[in-house]
Amino acid sequence: MKRWFITGTDTEIGKTYVSAALIRHLARRGYRVAGMKPVASGCETTADGLRNEDALALMAAANVELPYDVVNPYAFEPAIAPHIAAQKAGRSIDIETIGTLAQSIEADYLVVEGVGGWCVPLEEGVLLAGMAKALADEVIIVVGMRLGCINHGLLTAAQIERDGMPLKGWIANHVDPDMQAQSENLATLKSLMPAPLLGELPWSASEGSLPELNIALTNIC
Repeated sequence: MKRWFITGTDTEIGKTYVSAALIRHLARRGYRVAGMKPVASGCETTADGLRNEDALALMAAANVELPYDVVNPYAFEPAIAPHIAAQKAGRSIDIETIGTLAQSIEADYLVVEGVGGWCVPLEEGVLLAGMAKALADEVIIVVGMRLGCINHGLLTAAQIERDGMPLKGWIANHVDPDMQAQSENLATLKSLMPAPLLGELPWSASEGSLPELNIALTNIC
C-alpha cells in the first residue's frame, strides 16, 4: 500500500479539497483508496458522537469504507490548535494508536490529511512530523496560491526535508482568485521547490463544491 501524507502551507489552505480530489482521482482509475484525518478539531456533536466535516469528506470520496473512529480517532469540538483541544478534553494524542489503525487498513492507497501546517504540535515534544513518519511513506504539500506562497512553500518543504521525510511533490491550490501575478508566482515555485509540481486545483466560487484536480496520473503514482 502506498501511503501519502497531505500537509499544507497553512491552515484553511485546502488540504481537504486536495485530499478528497486526489482520492477520487485514484479511485476513478480503479485503485482501492482509503482516507484518514487522524486528528481534527472543530468537530460537531451528533447523535453518533463528534464528527468532523473534513473527515466525512474524505470518507465520501474514498471507495474503501472504514468506521469513522478509524478515519478520525481523535476528534475535538473546539476549533483551536489540536494540542490545546486535546488538553482541554483531557486526552493525549497517541501516535502509536493512530499507526496501528493505519496498518489495519487494506487498500492500494492511503491518503492521510494532516491538521494545520507542518509544525503544528500534537502534544508536548511531538509535532505533526511525528505522525507523518508513523503513517506515511511520502509527503505532498498543498501550497495555497496567494500572497506569500513562495516563502511559505519553500519554508514548508525545507522543514519536511529537515525532518527526514521524503517529499513526493506539491499541489498548487488557487485559493485567491484576485491574486496578482499568479502564473509568475507558480513559475517561481516550480523553479525553486525541491520537488515537482504534481497538479493544480482551480479556485471554486461555490461553497461546498468539489473542483476536480488537474493532475497527470504518471506524475503521482
